[in-house]
Amino acid sequence: MHAFDILGDPVRRRILELLTDGEQTSGAITDVIRAEFSISQPAVSQHLRVLRDSGFASVRAAGTRRFYAVEPAPLREVDAWLEPFRRFWEQRLDALGTELARGRRARRPRTGPDPTPPAEPGTDPGCADPPGERT
Repeated sequence: MHAFDILGDPVRRRILELLTDGEQTSGAITDVIRAEFSISQPAVSQHLRVLRDSGFASVRAAGTRRFYAVEPAPLREVDAWLEPFRRFWEQRLDALGTELARGRRARRPRTGPDPTPPAEPGTDPGCADPPGERT
């Protein structure tokens, strides 16, 4: 099966998302997937089997429990396939990053001395008293 056939299914993508946090038991995966997708336990097991057979996930037994983990090799192949297409979105993502940084700087509270020194008495355009005639 081609990698995009595997990743094209939303249930399998969600299982891989769950596994990004580290190993998960088949029971924990099943609980989340059943709640989110309303599918049976055997259907979840079938998706886990497809991920395992295609190399996207590995399983290790610990007593009666089965722990699943992501296998990075097939994802690296997907990443390599996407490489020529990155130019279509990287510039936009760079521009977005710049705008986000500008927004953070604009919201940041000022610290330290005020960068504009106070005006000399009488030189402030808003001051009504001429120099030397203050009361």
